[in-house]
Amino acid sequence: MKDDFLVQTPQGLYCPYGDFHLDPLLPVNNAVISHAHGDHARPGNQKVFCTPATHKIMQLRLKKNAGKDFNTYSYHQTFKIEKVSITFLSAGHILGSAMVKMEFENTVYLFTGDYKLQADETCQPVEFCQANVLITETTFANPAVKHPNPEQEIDKLNEIEGNILLGVYGLGKAQRITQLIHKICPQKNVLLHYSIYPIHQLYKNEGIDLGNYQHYDRKIMKQQTKNQVYMVPPLTFNSYSKAPNVVKIFASGWENLQKGNDQSLYISDHADWDDILKTISMVNPQEVWTIHGDGNLLKTYFSDSLKVKIL
Repeated sequence: MKDDFLVQTPQGLYCPYGDFHLDPLLPVNNAVISHAHGDHARPGNQKVFCTPATHKIMQLRLKKNAGKDFNTYSYHQTFKIEKVSITFLSAGHILGSAMVKMEFENTVYLFTGDYKLQADETCQPVEFCQANVLITETTFANPAVKHPNPEQEIDKLNEIEGNILLGVYGLGKAQRITQLIHKICPQKNVLLHYSIYPIHQLYKNEGIDLGNYQHYDRKIMKQQTKNQVYMVPPLTFNSYSKAPNVVKIFASGWENLQKGNDQSLYISDHADWDDILKTISMVNPQEVWTIHGDGNLLKTYFSDSLKVKIL
């Protein structure tokens, strides 16, 4: 194992042995993109390596700034950048999300990107492999955080007859919740903010059944005073903080985003503490390197049994 296989640079996490960045913060020559969320898939890179679905989402959201030259690879299809062999495995996070398996000099490094272990019918389930080094996100790497069952959380909406203003992240979370509402609360009518609707359509074109939904229509919300769920992105949700005659809910794993709302809805698209421990058990690495969060609690937890390095 090479301690400098991945190093932090102003542009983000860099592999000097393959001359590529993972989810770079700034434009680079070679960008390996784990998934299409805006904090991982930024504009302006020269060469982009990602899954086909991630490419389509980036094109939809970033238009001509998505990247100059796209190189797309399906899950399990191995390719090389310089001397590093790379294979994408499903991360179970959103449509097209990938863990990045990197092989160099008989050592396997597995970069998770964002991932979750909970079931989600709107993307492929998470997939693990054995690796010498696991590079894991630590968004919720805290023993106090345990994500509840998403179907039980969505079932809370059945107790609400009035119209709901539902704050969601537009990519991944919105599609997952639409599908869950269709499954658990079939009497609810999902109305989509104009910025979310095209992403639903992309999912539909990829063969994913989200159930019934339609463009937001103000008349529907006024004339139909119950069972309407208006799904909006965070900025719109915040701007409607004083909207009358709706039950305000925000879907997130973050406790602070539940405060001030009429009902809590704890649904996360990340691994919680127990799932991170399960991931480490499945991958069985000799070392764990942590990013995207606070890895100190993991470092303490494994202090006597496993090397944990915070990147």
